[in-house]
Amino acid sequence: MENLRVLIVGNGGREHALAWKLAQSPELERLFVAPGNAGTHVWNVDIPAQDISALVEFALKETIDLTIVGPEDPLSLGIVDAFQKAGLRIFGPSQAAAQLEGSKSFAKSIMESAKIPTAKWAMFEDQEQAKDYVRTIGAPCVLKADGLAAGKGVIVAMDLDTALQAVDEIMDGGFGTAGKKLVVEEFLEGQEVSLLCLCDGMAARPMVPVQDHKRALEGDLGLNTGGMGTYSPPPVWTPEISTEVMRDIVFPTLRVMSERGTPFQGVLFLGLMLTDQGAKLLEYNVRFGDPETQVVMKRLKSDLLPILWACTEGRISEVKPEWKEEVAVCVVMASPGYPLAYAKGIPIHLPELKDQDAVIFHAGTGIQEGQLLSTGGRVLGITVEGKTLQLAREKAYSIVDQIDFPGGHYRRDIGVKGL
Repeated sequence: MENLRVLIVGNGGREHALAWKLAQSPELERLFVAPGNAGTHVWNVDIPAQDISALVEFALKETIDLTIVGPEDPLSLGIVDAFQKAGLRIFGPSQAAAQLEGSKSFAKSIMESAKIPTAKWAMFEDQEQAKDYVRTIGAPCVLKADGLAAGKGVIVAMDLDTALQAVDEIMDGGFGTAGKKLVVEEFLEGQEVSLLCLCDGMAARPMVPVQDHKRALEGDLGLNTGGMGTYSPPPVWTPEISTEVMRDIVFPTLRVMSERGTPFQGVLFLGLMLTDQGAKLLEYNVRFGDPETQVVMKRLKSDLLPILWACTEGRISEVKPEWKEEVAVCVVMASPGYPLAYAKGIPIHLPELKDQDAVIFHAGTGIQEGQLLSTGGRVLGITVEGKTLQLAREKAYSIVDQIDFPGGHYRRDIGVKGL
């Protein structure tokens, strides 16, 4: 396992963070990112993440040893099956296993089979029946589009009117075809934590826990987004919780998926609520999180490449990733207007970073005639490590203040929960 040629699929902040980490591996010979962004420009290949046949053709032509898939879309479209059929090694779940994220109702059925602690739920294809159920259980409650909605298809309704409006918004096509089916869940109270686990089909290794900030505005107000910032580790997490989550959630999920003939290999990303009754599972994602990956990669001491390779060979239990003690914080800078309609093509000027502890990960960025421009909703992830959460936050925001991004929108309270 040396002189490896590696392809990363995707163009977000997560893919830049993975590329940044993999580029440090002594086992790496050549790296490609398809399609990438301005931060990964030295490795970019102009193939969209959804163009699976073109990606297979490229991987065969370039004799790619390992492909790593970032976003959920190509996984749900079956990129892993297509690569394996072509005899190519790829890290990520099969199309059947990717339904854990692609369908909320499928995920809930797995949770039921595996007896996983989660919120009470019901699934509807009929709007009026959904509304009757909402009136019966009352508010607060949580409404979720069944399909993929880029992390935005969840509405937490604190009153009945909002809940009934949410039924209409989701089922009338507010999230496209993702809302044909609707899942209604009880509202759980507690601290929300994300845990990403490296899985090889049978065994798993947890990565470090992360707390995400989903809402657009400070104080957890405003619309849901793909994530406005993260920090790791959250002080509420303990070794006991980690043991409980692996025992009661991760291993039962892997067992049931394997029994169904759809073993899960890749990153199993758990959205957890730490309640008074213990950790409960809110949802599965089936890939590296964004912006969780930014802080996870900053804290990973070990070489990432042999770890992912071990997953593809069913040997994750032989590998023990090492983690830094330092705290990492990622502050996302988004385009003005995000998560609704937002401007593109805004010129951005970045400071030169002297500090080894800081990285500016690119997400929605491009380069035109030598000028860095915004191209997406979430644009930059300023990611910093420090001895304490307070120090990491101070460093991160001092860099944010030096970035020239007119109208750039970000939250000033990333990590405050942890203080």
